[in-house]
Amino acid sequence: MRYFLEVSYDGSAFHGSQLQGDSPTVQHTLNKALSVLLRRPVLTFGASRTDQGVHALGNFYHFDEDSALTAQFTYKLNAILPQSVAIHQLYLANKPDANSRFDALSRRYRYRIYRNKNPFAFHRALFYPFQLDFDLLKQTASALKQYKDFETFSKRNTQSFTFLCSIFHSYWEEVGEELHYVVEANRFLRGMVRGLVGTQLQMARKGNSLEDFKQIIESKDCTRADFSVSGNGLYLEKINYPEDYLQAIVG
Repeated sequence: MRYFLEVSYDGSAFHGSQLQGDSPTVQHTLNKALSVLLRRPVLTFGASRTDQGVHALGNFYHFDEDSALTAQFTYKLNAILPQSVAIHQLYLANKPDANSRFDALSRRYRYRIYRNKNPFAFHRALFYPFQLDFDLLKQTASALKQYKDFETFSKRNTQSFTFLCSIFHSYWEEVGEELHYVVEANRFLRGMVRGLVGTQLQMARKGNSLEDFKQIIESKDCTRADFSVSGNGLYLEKINYPEDYLQAIVG
């Protein structure tokens, strides 16, 4: 049977999410905990790769197990895992070849920015104390939905065979004292969200226009994008799957 784990984690505790030998990554931590609990080697497969420092409120990992697992399994797994990782829900996939990565319909990311010095936000958001044109930010975010080719926002040496993505939602919002960028798409390229955030901030800070931003997108030149914003402000917020794809194991 194929099971899915809905996982949240503090990215500052890991060298990214994907397995990298014995380095402390989210996947390595999950594999180790599952292997202890099931008393055999277990290999998980992740839905989305996140870089070092990037957090997740709802990433997914799948793994296979012959026996029927109960909700008690989630409690036991959380007891083994470190405080930096939490299992929110255990699911049974409704087909044996379900794939957490390739079957996802969309992924939603949120990037958090704070503009007044705050020691409690240091590892949770980007400190960006600069004057910004918020109207321009709203325009650039909305304009992104008009495009399909995002080669500009893909870092070099990528393994992607296509730069085409469909962005369903893209907007900036004020949340308390923070400024957040939210983007949801069917897929994301390597470094894409940070490139979108960094480039939009650069436009809104330096007095550029919407047309300047569109020219950067249409150039398909990654050297014109700004990937410099840190990973600590980025959150993988939600992954969506087809209806009736997963059955939650509760009670």
